[in-house]
Amino acid sequence: MSQQHSALAPAPNPAKAKRGDWWRDAVIYQVYPRSFADSNGDGMGDLEGVRSRLPYLRDLGVDAVWLSPFYASPQADAGYDVADYRAVDPMFGNLLDADALIRDAHELGLRIIVDLVPNHSSDQHEWFKRAVAEGPGSPLRDRYHFRPGKGADGELPPNDWESIFGGPAWTRVADGEWYLHLFAPEQPDFNWEHPAVGDEFRSILRFWLDMGVDGFRIDVAHGLVKAEGLPDLGSHDQLKLLGNDVMPFFDQDGVHDVYRQWRTVLDEYAERKGPEGPSSEGRWWETGGRIFVAEAWTPTVERTANYVRPDELHQAFNFQYLSTEWEAEELRKVVDRTLEAMRPVGAPATWVLSNHDVTRHATRFANPPGLGTQIRTAGDRELGLRRARAATLLMLALPGSAYVYQGEELGLPDVVDLPDEVRQDPAYFRGEGQDGFRDGCRVPIPWTREGSSYGFGAGGSWLPQPAGWGELSVEAQTGDPESTLELYRAALAARREQPDLGAGETVEWLKAPEGVLAFRRGEFVCVANTGGESVTTPAYGRLLLASGEISETDGEAKVPGDTTVWWTTA
Repeated sequence: MSQQHSALAPAPNPAKAKRGDWWRDAVIYQVYPRSFADSNGDGMGDLEGVRSRLPYLRDLGVDAVWLSPFYASPQADAGYDVADYRAVDPMFGNLLDADALIRDAHELGLRIIVDLVPNHSSDQHEWFKRAVAEGPGSPLRDRYHFRPGKGADGELPPNDWESIFGGPAWTRVADGEWYLHLFAPEQPDFNWEHPAVGDEFRSILRFWLDMGVDGFRIDVAHGLVKAEGLPDLGSHDQLKLLGNDVMPFFDQDGVHDVYRQWRTVLDEYAERKGPEGPSSEGRWWETGGRIFVAEAWTPTVERTANYVRPDELHQAFNFQYLSTEWEAEELRKVVDRTLEAMRPVGAPATWVLSNHDVTRHATRFANPPGLGTQIRTAGDRELGLRRARAATLLMLALPGSAYVYQGEELGLPDVVDLPDEVRQDPAYFRGEGQDGFRDGCRVPIPWTREGSSYGFGAGGSWLPQPAGWGELSVEAQTGDPESTLELYRAALAARREQPDLGAGETVEWLKAPEGVLAFRRGEFVCVANTGGESVTTPAYGRLLLASGEISETDGEAKVPGDTTVWWTTA
């Protein structure tokens, strides 16, 4: 029998929303604003568009919404080059729109997390523009990494570091000095040894906390502090964000001093009293519960755990899990290592399968293993979707918090055949780097079957959507019990209702056939068949949900390949 999915998940539980530790088992939905919903028909998503779709996110059953950057920016790297951290870029709206979005989200029981980009600014940031204009010796140059070059006339970069986006990590200005940028030349790195940088960002935190946000996702959280003296890397070809080697520009111990200072700011807000007395009696979004989540690409999950010690950040994305192939033994290893690493620091595991920087998992799993997280081929679409659905149920069954990237609930694949002339990823124009194919996961999502942009907006979309996108739309999938959207709605509803799902530190592994993961959490059991063939397992109780069609007979279940099943013994 196949599990029928409910058409509408319940709204977030108000009692849960009030908990100060809501983030330990939260499901947080990433919105990429330019590709979510366009309210004014200019082809670009905006804050008002996001605001108009908040009821959809409430009904999906998520606890919070993370917004990728919407700050004032020249958009050299889709807003991750910030010119003004206290202003909204006009392409997205204005501060009043941000205020309205935050207020509406709170009224719907949703929390709002905003992106913060502290590793680098835009080259159009006022500090950097003045530093360049004032020339060598300007005190403002100390807020970035300006250096004289090597060679007889300073014509060579100060060291051999290369940009993550490809090419050198240094650019020379007209007066002969060079500045460091680990990403695009339009993104000069801050010098976090300078006290003014820390002062400024603590002020920025307070600005947005006073606006009512519930937390911050920290971009390149592992990159702020560089090794003393900016030493050469030497012969090395590993430029990816996720590597196995210690880098002089990533995961330096000094970053933890920054985050301990930031945590004191959040704790100040957590201690505030609500308007009607103690925090438990005030409006829940004004009292406590603010969080930090780190984008920290580290060599090991044990290094990632350093970012979530009790006096630092609250969550850190598990990129080791994201990078693991759809293979039972490897998945079990990374789950065990993650839970073991997080337990001593008292932090929840934070699972993720897709985001705006990697190929969507419906396409990653459609391709042969070993291709990494940036894939240029569509692969077997049917296989990829089947595995993606199964992988989602597995992720949502694990202890801790989980992140969902917009459109994955529709089973969207990456758009791998975008014309070169429409691409905007800066890495695409700078050699190898991250391969420069991130635009494929950023194509605006479809809301309706018809229309010039399938309901994204009234006037097309900034990246072209594929033909047939409408059949993957919210409209097309709503009410279809076999659709991926209804699977997500049902899974999030069950996760909310089952006391053994969500927060926790352990799983009890059960005996299972080769290629199958089976574990118990209290009265809940999850079985994930990562192989291509059907297997027979015990039917562990009442069937809650399955990512594909299964059959049960005489206490046994036949689980097809690439399928995950949830049972409860309650």
